[in-house]
Amino acid sequence: MQTSYRHKSAFMRIMQIAFMHKILMIFSCFFAVLSSAASFAPYIAVYFIIGEIMAVYPNFYEINSVVVMNYAYLALLGVLLNILFYTAALVFSHIAAYGTVYNLKINFVTRITRMPVGFHITLGSGALRKIMNENIESMENFIAHKLPDITAALTSPVIMAGILLWVDWRYAAASLVGIVIAVLMQVIFISGKKQQKIAKRYQQASENTSAASVEYIRGIAALKAFGQSVYSFKRLYRAIKRYKNIVILFSRMFENSYSAYITILNNMYLFLIPVGIWIGLHSNDRAAYAADFLFYLIIIPAVASIFMKLMYVSFDSAQTSGNIERMDTVLQAEILTDAANAKIPENYDITFENVSFSYDKTNMALQGVSFTAKEGEITMITGVSGSGKSTIAHLIPRFYDIDEGAVKISGVDIRDMKISDLANIVSFVFQDTHLFKTTFAENICMGRTNANKTEIVAAAKAARCHEFISALPQGYETVFGKEGIRLSGGEMQRVAIARAILKNAPILVLDEAAAFFDTENEYLIRQALNELMKNKTVVMIAHHLSAAKSADKIIVMDKGVIAEQGSEEELLRSQSLYVKLLEAYKVSLEWRFDDE
Repeated sequence: MQTSYRHKSAFMRIMQIAFMHKILMIFSCFFAVLSSAASFAPYIAVYFIIGEIMAVYPNFYEINSVVVMNYAYLALLGVLLNILFYTAALVFSHIAAYGTVYNLKINFVTRITRMPVGFHITLGSGALRKIMNENIESMENFIAHKLPDITAALTSPVIMAGILLWVDWRYAAASLVGIVIAVLMQVIFISGKKQQKIAKRYQQASENTSAASVEYIRGIAALKAFGQSVYSFKRLYRAIKRYKNIVILFSRMFENSYSAYITILNNMYLFLIPVGIWIGLHSNDRAAYAADFLFYLIIIPAVASIFMKLMYVSFDSAQTSGNIERMDTVLQAEILTDAANAKIPENYDITFENVSFSYDKTNMALQGVSFTAKEGEITMITGVSGSGKSTIAHLIPRFYDIDEGAVKISGVDIRDMKISDLANIVSFVFQDTHLFKTTFAENICMGRTNANKTEIVAAAKAARCHEFISALPQGYETVFGKEGIRLSGGEMQRVAIARAILKNAPILVLDEAAAFFDTENEYLIRQALNELMKNKTVVMIAHHLSAAKSADKIIVMDKGVIAEQGSEEELLRSQSLYVKLLEAYKVSLEWRFDDE
């Protein structure tokens, strides 16, 4: 998929997506063409009726009423067929649209789950939300409504040109001159590099505003606590101002061309009447002349409406093209790929071999890191903030790909494993826990989706969260976040641990999983973690050095490199950086407010 659209033009990419359900869209376009053709039946009927009237003028009592009524029935039939064919076109296009948007969203979600975590952090959830909910969703409206309209709009000028030429090529030529001038002005303006650049800036400003809005809403509690408003939240304020400015520029960009286009189309008489006068001065058949001239005066307003519709659908196509381009920008981003010949580790020792890694390809987060976390042991990684502890934790489940070296499990480079196999053998418990707005049972069994109720309850009991879940209105079937159902940070953390217990993966990565909770919650969480860590390869990221006594190995990080490693006894004897960290930790425990 990554290379199938990279070099396609915007129009071809739109068509590639729109015709995912080819048979349905062919039927839709076919009926749209028939609808367009049927819409001209009333005009043809009117032309013949005018001819009948002018043939007997001024003796109107000689009109053949039967023939006139037949033409009236033809006009009515054209209207009915137009409605019928257009409805059929929309039925087929809607079915195709729903299926296409479903496929696009599934493909999009599947792909972003295979991207490094850093991609999501850089782009932001607001931009991804906009692409998912707005950009991709716009394809439903385009395929369901706009594509049949585009087909009809492209067909109508051809049919109309044929009718105009059939009646009198001289009137047709006069009409086409005005049409060509109007269309050329619009096409030349829209296709300009400056206009395309502004259109892209408009799309970018819209996404930036969406991303800043999401961040503002998520941080509303902190903003309210400090008495801040949208004006003091600089990112959102600047994003809104930029969006306002680009919208004004975007609107003014079309001011002159749009006005000229509308003016010419709505005043086609300026081209038609002089030609009509000239033809009248040289005509010998007054009845035929009057019939033709009246017919063109009647049909000319339809020309304006057809080309106005064509302009609107061209704008819609341009906007849809921009939406697809933003979607493709994400779809073309680098993903974590599976190895061609995937390997499976025999045991669960974790080895870092001279690993170097940078988030931004400039500042190194890790440099030459080497260590082994043995199966069945607890390896604790500590150090000051920014020393690279959490980076190590994120590299084990391959949230990022490293720059140099290798991360191995039982001698197998994790890049040589299937991503799904790696995910199955690694459990990760974050400091910041996210629960989904679904039942507690479903939140817990995300660790193993085929788990039964007995297994879910057993995991909850082991994680010390069974008691408060059972006390909820519907117990395990209570929906988190609904009707005021909220949990404390410690309770949410225990639910996350229940997930990991239920998954029962042989490798466990804990990133500050017991930090910053009250004494009671920390005690319960540590009890839950003791259950979770049994007989596993455990890598524990910790600031709190109270966990050191349970660790088999301690790795002390400093500025992206390993300062020292060994057991706690070895590190205490060496009077090293670990000792300084331990002393600082003890001081922090004894710190109190005093008069000074």
